[in-house]
Amino acid sequence: MTKPDKVHGEGNYKASKEFDDAQKAFVQSGRGNAAAGKAAPKSKAEAEELLKAEALAKSRSKVRNPASEESFPESRRKK
Repeated sequence: MTKPDKVHGEGNYKASKEFDDAQKAFVQSGRGNAAAGKAAPKSKAEAEELLKAEALAKSRSKVRNPASEESFPESRRKK
């Protein structure tokens, strides 16, 4: 009988490595483009709904990504 792993949560290095390896294999497999195509909006209305949801989520965010600041109105940008 093996001892149970006492490292859990964010400190579980084995699980973190397994996840990273699986992500790397997925990206290298080329299946990402097919998955992205399946996730694309199916209609103009769905695309607009997704953009509204994204804007709402960004408006509630405490930390903003500087790379996406151009999508924020000037009045909402962090100074």
